Amino acid sequence: MDTERESHLIHPISNATQCRRDKGEFKVHLLLPETTRPMGFCDGTPADIAELKAIADAENSSMTIEKKVLKTGREIWTLRGAI
Repeated sequence: MDTERESHLIHPISNATQCRRDKGEFKVHLLLPETTRPMGFCDGTPADIAELKAIADAENSSMTIEKKVLKTGREIWTLRGAI
């Protein structure tokens, strides 16, 4: 892996990250409740959760994560109350 891919735990939505997700490189699809377009992708590790909570804390907000596991094993996380 290159350093660009290693430096971020949460990958914002872009054509490149969407293609990587389509190839199965990311396990988790991050959504906000008011939109169906993802805000980004991650691997679903405890470090990813810690980064999401740190982002919410930096914005003086609380956050809950609703996790849905799909039949394929991938997950959709809906981030409520933050970011």
